[in-house]
Amino acid sequence: MTIATADALMNGGEADDFIDAYKKWGPLYPDAGYGGRFGSWIHSDDREPYNSWGNGSAMRVSPCAWLMDCGFCARTGMWPSNGRDRAKLSVEVTHNHPEGIKGALAVTDAIFMCRFYTGGYGDDMGNPLNERLTLEHYKMQIKEHIEREHGYDLSKTLDEIRPTYRFNENCQDTVPQAIIAFLESADFEDAIRNAISLGGDSDTLAAITGSIAEAAYGVPDAIKEKALSFLDEPLREVYERWATYIRNG
Repeated sequence: MTIATADALMNGGEADDFIDAYKKWGPLYPDAGYGGRFGSWIHSDDREPYNSWGNGSAMRVSPCAWLMDCGFCARTGMWPSNGRDRAKLSVEVTHNHPEGIKGALAVTDAIFMCRFYTGGYGDDMGNPLNERLTLEHYKMQIKEHIEREHGYDLSKTLDEIRPTYRFNENCQDTVPQAIIAFLESADFEDAIRNAISLGGDSDTLAAITGSIAEAAYGVPDAIKEKALSFLDEPLREVYERWATYIRNG
């Protein structure tokens, strides 16, 4: 569905583009582990959303964050709306419950802020010495933003979460934990290991955490090559087009 989201964005990024993409790609991979209602929706003729707050919205949203213009934000002090608006739209075609939308937007914001700070765009913002922001500094900024704008509690540590964490399919009990797994990480692989260590819906946690960690650290070549080897030709073709699309602005 992440590939489908990227495909939809390249085809225009309107509501019908997302619906068409999810209904095109979903049935081609029926054993991908979709939630029950989403699985029924992609195989039906219904094009209306079904008020889901499931965490699938946050798993698939990452391409939208890569449309957001870091330079625009640095120049104007305003957040670029295009990718964020597309993120909301990508969610609303299925997960139109407020929690489903909030979870996806929180992930979008975290990815964008990682891109912004690791790209050096935020070095002179609130930093009178104009020193290069450290990793821990921008993680603190991200944590404060997510808590303030989305109301998630990111105060617990992974060690505090792990003993009682259980499988959960909703955004409100997946997205905060996935963000914390990133905040406590030292590199990309460490972030993925953190997410999986929580148990529960671990593939979802890793998908969300990984999408944020990619923007912060990049993906090591060995991990990237191995991951791409699992994509069949149709999925790989969209990935290649998307990489070119983002690279060319």
